[in-house]
Amino acid sequence: MMRRLHSLRRFSGNALLLAVCAAFSAAHAAEPNAKGAKNAPTTQKSAPPAGEQFVDGIAAVVDKDVITLRELRDASLRIAGELKARGIQVPDDKTLQHQVLQRLIMERVQRHEADRLGIRVDDAQVDQAIKTIADRNKISPAQLRQEIEKSGTSWDSYRKSLKDEIRSDRLRQRAVDSTIVISDAEVDAFLRDQRRNPAFGAAPPSAQQAQPQPAPEAAPEQAAAPAGPMLYAVAQILVRVPEGSSPDQVAALRKKAEDLLARAKRGDDFASLAAANSDGPEALQGGVMGVRPLDGWPDLFAKALGNLQKGQVSTLLQSGNGFHILKVMDRGTAQPAPSRTARAPAPAPAPQPRPQPQAQAPQGPVEVMQTHARHILIKTSTVMSDEQARQRLEQVRQRLVAGDAKFSDMARQYSQDATAPQGGDLGWLNPGETVPTFEAAMNALKPGEISQPIQTPFGWHLIQVEERRQHDATDDLARMRARQTLFERRAQPAFEDWLDQLRAQAYIDNRLEKQDRINQNNR
Repeated sequence: MMRRLHSLRRFSGNALLLAVCAAFSAAHAAEPNAKGAKNAPTTQKSAPPAGEQFVDGIAAVVDKDVITLRELRDASLRIAGELKARGIQVPDDKTLQHQVLQRLIMERVQRHEADRLGIRVDDAQVDQAIKTIADRNKISPAQLRQEIEKSGTSWDSYRKSLKDEIRSDRLRQRAVDSTIVISDAEVDAFLRDQRRNPAFGAAPPSAQQAQPQPAPEAAPEQAAAPAGPMLYAVAQILVRVPEGSSPDQVAALRKKAEDLLARAKRGDDFASLAAANSDGPEALQGGVMGVRPLDGWPDLFAKALGNLQKGQVSTLLQSGNGFHILKVMDRGTAQPAPSRTARAPAPAPAPQPRPQPQAQAPQGPVEVMQTHARHILIKTSTVMSDEQARQRLEQVRQRLVAGDAKFSDMARQYSQDATAPQGGDLGWLNPGETVPTFEAAMNALKPGEISQPIQTPFGWHLIQVEERRQHDATDDLARMRARQTLFERRAQPAFEDWLDQLRAQAYIDNRLEKQDRINQNNR
């Protein structure tokens, strides 16, 4: 459905913090060039394991796609440089190659599925994303490029990462978001819990709020009046337990997780431990998962994080994916970029600027202009290109404008959205409740008018505005925020589970792992 404003905005926040992290990296790297140049050859000179599997220079095969040893080496060098620039200890060559190859394999799997669904990301979309990121940082695209390159990341590499980010976000929207349904009963229960527990709504008066310029670790933080929900920047180490593992395998993995927890508790660098040992997708970012209000994290995490202060590490947590170790990188009442997976700045010795404080929610009634609209959605795929989808909707629009058909009937016949059985009826929409492209086109219509075909991350749409009204949306907005929070809790775990299934269905020939097993057996 189109009520997914957070779906599109996740990308914006994610990419924004990618840029901010890069800027922080430049500031925190005392010897970015000399030190990096000194250490880089260690990774570069590492030779691939000997064996006939590597005669063809192939590290892995994903479906019909090849990941070459050269590609693996280049990616390992680049990521090693990024880790050094952020002050994270680079894992040994074998571990780094393993982590990087897993990332490359997952990128290939996602790219193949995106291609199958007809999801394309072109240079113009990347340029627009860069402009958005620069605007949010209040700098020009040229200045953004300077900051990225100062951090040791090449501009081409940054653009590629951004392109992958956009593709992944659109893939998540298409494949997962529409499957997550939040019932009215769940919203009611959430709002009741929020009223009972202030930590899940606004920070209580005793909450600790860090100052714009952080004081030394030994100095206590000053208490401040609450400005909004308590936000947690969190990193994790995940020791994944594969499905079908035997009791002995689970016990061995638990022991590994307990050993990592002991090292984290005694003060070993958490980011370095994550980079070398975590099975999570964010391992090579030092395990950083993002910044969210407490109630935005999955229940298991929220319960563990609620009693932790900045810098503290959780106990060992077990979920269906395996064993988790969490660390609170930062906490406070400032408002981060609206992203469930945004990467928070990595810990570093120099002070880091904070986001601007969140404005308090308006008091009293909130009057908004609501729009009652219908739409027809055509999704793209390998058999339905963008041009074909647009042409089909143009033909439908011609029939509607000529009066040969009713919009609701055409929606039932052609729309691929869940609202098709209801004639494409979206009900009454509040401002900000749909993705920006859709909302802009809808707002430009008068009641009774039908839009031209427009494109969003979900596909191509025709929109018809039925009517508009002025409405007190105080309760609606509270429920919408609650629905979004519940959605955020479920979306990332659901996406990770879906990716695991996608990977399990793909043909993957990891020759690096095969060679490691051969070498171990020969010892």
